[in-house]
Amino acid sequence: QVQLVESGGGLVQAGGSLRLSCAGSGRTFSRLPMGWFRQALGKEREFVAAISWTGGSTYYADSVKGRFTISRDNAKNTVYLQMNSLKPEDTAVYYCAAKQTYDSSWFTGFYDYDYWGQGTQVTVSS
Repeated sequence: QVQLVESGGGLVQAGGSLRLSCAGSGRTFSRLPMGWFRQALGKEREFVAAISWTGGSTYYADSVKGRFTISRDNAKNTVYLQMNSLKPEDTAVYYCAAKQTYDSSWFTGFYDYDYWGQGTQVTVSS
């Protein structure tokens, strides 16, 4: 069983930065592919970024490419999402997710993931 807890959300002006953290528990956390998703009010949850268990391979949604960076520190059982040049359209609840597999790749689908955090609110003002 894996438990995930996000933190680092908040209110920021357009053009600003935030770093989200996702702390995981469970013996296998450091071997699991991880992802970040977000859900804006009234919209479906959408993929943001994904990372392989080694951290050596990452993938981003086009909407955040070049502005967001996903990384992980397996010694700390933590995954990060560095968000720069934030825009009002980035406003959403951000969720981290873990996939129960020893596959070395990354995954982008909502149904790919087995464990989810409770989410952290990010609000970008114009």
